[in-house]
Amino acid sequence: MTGWTVGLVIGLVVVAAVVALVIPIILLARRIAAQTARIDAALTKAEHNTAPLCALRTTIDHAETIGAGLARARSRLGG
Repeated sequence: MTGWTVGLVIGLVVVAAVVALVIPIILLARRIAAQTARIDAALTKAEHNTAPLCALRTTIDHAETIGAGLARARSRLGG
């Protein structure tokens, strides 16, 4: 009968240890899940705020064209 008692106590200690390790992991996962909505909103806002940068290449191309035209005009005017 002593063997059963020792086995039961060891089993209960193992179960308690597993529960003690798993509960903090579950709580951390809940906190992370709660923050995902804020993170997603911030990333969406960042995407919206940086969308105009896609047109930067077009702006640079137009500025280079205008600069080249100004350089040609300056050279024709003797400058």
